[in-house]
Amino acid sequence: MIEAAKNLSTTPDGLPWDVVVVGAGPAGSSAARAAAQSGARVLLLEKAELPRYKTCGGGLIGYSRRSLPPGFEIPVRQRIDAITFTMNGTKERTKRERDGDLLVLVNRAEFDLALAKAAVDAGAVLRTGSAVASVEHDESGRALLTLVDGEQLAAGAVVGADGSASRVARYVGVRCEQVDLGLEAEIEVPPKVAAEWAHRVLIDWGPLPGSYGWVFPKGGVLTVGVISARGDGEATRKYYRDFIERLGLAEYPTVSDSGHLTRCRESDSPLSRGRVLVAGDAAGLLEPWTREGISFALRSGTLAGQSAARLAELATGAESFAAVEELGDAGYAASIEDLLGVEMRAGRKMLMLFERHPGFFHRMVTLVPMAWRMFVDFCRGKTSPAQLIGNPVARALLRTLPKRAAAKVLGSGN
Repeated sequence: MIEAAKNLSTTPDGLPWDVVVVGAGPAGSSAARAAAQSGARVLLLEKAELPRYKTCGGGLIGYSRRSLPPGFEIPVRQRIDAITFTMNGTKERTKRERDGDLLVLVNRAEFDLALAKAAVDAGAVLRTGSAVASVEHDESGRALLTLVDGEQLAAGAVVGADGSASRVARYVGVRCEQVDLGLEAEIEVPPKVAAEWAHRVLIDWGPLPGSYGWVFPKGGVLTVGVISARGDGEATRKYYRDFIERLGLAEYPTVSDSGHLTRCRESDSPLSRGRVLVAGDAAGLLEPWTREGISFALRSGTLAGQSAARLAELATGAESFAAVEELGDAGYAASIEDLLGVEMRAGRKMLMLFERHPGFFHRMVTLVPMAWRMFVDFCRGKTSPAQLIGNPVARALLRTLPKRAAAKVLGSGN
């Protein structure tokens, strides 16, 4: 357990904070750690008490694992060496990998707590039970946060990492073009059922355009969920109910049952406003096809923390306005575009294709050895959506699709 600080409108030395980070998820804790390692005085705010439940499958791909702090011990619940694929419950095929570690599964409460501890170990101060009501800039140009209890915190920079319903994102003006509804349950199963799912996940290509379902085993608990485009909630809920029933899991007790929205930003959506930056879900940063967000949160959070520390070093006042804008727009935003923007554009193309031809993906990944190898490389972080689209073998496979569908993906290699 981390001992959280209380009633700190200034640092323990009575100085103003250099950086205040809102939200202690993967993006926020990464930002707080990176800013503290850059020498900044950092306050990490979290509205809940840690550890806290988070709706999330908890699958870590290779990019996520490589983005963790050096020496970070992942609180692994299960390592995955097999994936079962189905098409809305039919055409079941299981692929295995002898080397294992296709995915590492974690409980998000444990994982997020460990990340917050890493931020504290780096020098950040954690304050839980603190929800932000508003964010603005004061007359001197400093970032100013007002908490729900009325307390105000001033800082040289703020990083908003407060999730897909972020208050900080609203201030920055984040715009999202893709919103999806995810429904998920944690189901407690007996040892015999747990053994049947051990080290194996299920991916079900769903009945709705762009939808899929999953089963992620974590010992005696299975994380079971579905995701689809927001707009037809009842159809998504029906898929969710049918999915659980079809798997024979409806008879077992449900530990939690929750829903959440995932949001992907528009390509030109702002990532900063003055001394306020956004990262992770708050910025709408996730891969549009798989809706994988943990690796995007870890990477964008680290960049945001480094940029925030540099922002905090700039003097306040009108004379610093241009430098602040340049560091946010040309600095942080450009870094995000170079690292993650290209992956999001490729992911949008993959989603567009998947919405129209889910059977193509199922056939390729389960029947074509080279396609399976590329999927394995994606899970292990050896390749990315952009690299997949540019791969000569992948492009040859895509050309087996109807000409118009293939052209939409093959029109650009990035």
